[in-house]
Amino acid sequence: MSEFLGNDRRTHYCGDLRESNIGERVCVMGWVKKARDLGGLVFVDLRDRSGIVQLAFDENTEKAIFEKALLLKTEFVVSAKGVVRERSSKNPDIPTGNIEIFADEIKILGESETPPFDITDDCKTNEELRLTHRYLDLRRPVLQNNIIFRAKVAKSVRDYLCDKGFIEIETPILIKSTPEGARDYLVPSRVHKGSFYALPQSPQLYKQLSMVAGFDKYFQIARCFRDEDLRADRQPEFTQIDMEMSFVDTDDVLVLVEGLIKHVFKDCMDVEIPTPLPRYTYRECMERFGSDKPDLRFGMEIINLNDALKGCGFPVFASAIEAGGSVRAINLKGYGDKLSRKEIDKLGEYAKGCGAKGLAWVKRGETDSGSFLKHMTESELAAIYAATDCTVGDVLLILADSDNNRVLTQLGQLRVEAANRLGVERSGFNFLWVVEMPFFEYDEELGEWVAMHHPFTMPKEDCIQYLDTDPSKVIAKAYDLTLNGVELSSGSMRITDPELQQRMFRALKLTDEEIEAKFGFLVEAYKYGAPPHGGMGIGLDRVTMLLCGADSLRDVTAFPKVQNASELMSACPAPVDKESLDVLGIEIKKTEE
Repeated sequence: MSEFLGNDRRTHYCGDLRESNIGERVCVMGWVKKARDLGGLVFVDLRDRSGIVQLAFDENTEKAIFEKALLLKTEFVVSAKGVVRERSSKNPDIPTGNIEIFADEIKILGESETPPFDITDDCKTNEELRLTHRYLDLRRPVLQNNIIFRAKVAKSVRDYLCDKGFIEIETPILIKSTPEGARDYLVPSRVHKGSFYALPQSPQLYKQLSMVAGFDKYFQIARCFRDEDLRADRQPEFTQIDMEMSFVDTDDVLVLVEGLIKHVFKDCMDVEIPTPLPRYTYRECMERFGSDKPDLRFGMEIINLNDALKGCGFPVFASAIEAGGSVRAINLKGYGDKLSRKEIDKLGEYAKGCGAKGLAWVKRGETDSGSFLKHMTESELAAIYAATDCTVGDVLLILADSDNNRVLTQLGQLRVEAANRLGVERSGFNFLWVVEMPFFEYDEELGEWVAMHHPFTMPKEDCIQYLDTDPSKVIAKAYDLTLNGVELSSGSMRITDPELQQRMFRALKLTDEEIEAKFGFLVEAYKYGAPPHGGMGIGLDRVTMLLCGADSLRDVTAFPKVQNASELMSACPAPVDKESLDVLGIEIKKTEE
């Protein structure tokens, strides 16, 4: 039976008590982590979100209170009063380890059955069971600290932007479906049968319209939704630090965001982030790292071997170069002793899994070994070694392809995989702006050019002439912020000229009817005086994940979804009854199993 609080009021959180509180009478409340009966002594570790404190009961404790202490079990919710005193047996592993509470009053506020797993940070229970009982999983200190830290980051962001004159504006959750690349989650309308709302993939259109409305500086910590496959750094619903500014250009946005990053890291981590942050063009990132979100915490940069191998006798290399492609390498400098032939073969299999036709390699030692040495002359090998600064103890990994972008992407993936397998040390926070992004990318399946970002992005003025003739030459006034190989945010300057916006839609093969149906209200708004504006959205979940050193977004999200976009705890999504569907005018179409 639980007991009412009565006149009890908590005076301290468990983890806040220290030696300075010795002699004070306190009241704490929380969950029993562990109870130990040592005969004439009972010790209880009481836990709340701040930490743990020990309650002590001994021969001087009133008999009724002592007997009640003997009833306490793991995860019971209790209130305890007593005097803080110095512990005779100190525990240096916890902040409260020098003190304890000699409890003279205790109330059981809620009893608990035996939990299905231990509420400890080193819990070995499988994640599925823990997510099914997420309310218990969240009692683990590591997860509680992550969620509390996430709130601290959100507050820090809000404080900074408010101090900079930004206005927090809530935009609608039920909106018109205007796909931005991923699938929308659709919500049927009861009033307008046969019509649907969509959940926003981002507040994109509404924040742009807020600029047209004259609010000048907008921000929102916004919930966003995308019906896409999950990965470690993706959830179907996520939180975005969303910003938009008027009367600015790219540099203004980047400087503002750099200030925000600097503020949050100092405020929440006491870490100084040097600014300005480095800026690389998209093409430079691809050429050097094979990725538009490179991890700069280690080297192994990509090296172009075309000049060294032009006219060589090895057909694999020569044919790639002659076809307009390239031969590229990464030097695993000094890692020769750590890579056996078997491990190199595993990297070759990984490369094939990325789409490569095969991996060429050479390992320098007292006697060089490799997969292609017999096909090369001494001068050709010397040219490769010179171009890659390859010396004894190094390993070269080489890919060749007639498609230059393809070989760069494959080698970029191989670069990260090799670093992972070799245990290359990576530490610190290495931010990078990626600028001068391509506006279009060619979709092989569709056989057409599609927007790399959203269609409201402003192209660079000197590239507009190529919109209709050569989309590959169109560069966007877009920018991504990356951290340690993870994309944190994406943003751009926006199109505000109605004619240019119409032209951009048509370049993306949208008909006038489709433009009017999907974006007519935006184009109409631009006819009434739209200021130049731009902005970006930063993933709050991803930022928190990286700062916490967590492995997954699930570790910084209170109630996350799993791989198939379901929530195990509440078993959603779930079927609804026929009556609810009838009200909406919806009938479920059965499919064959």
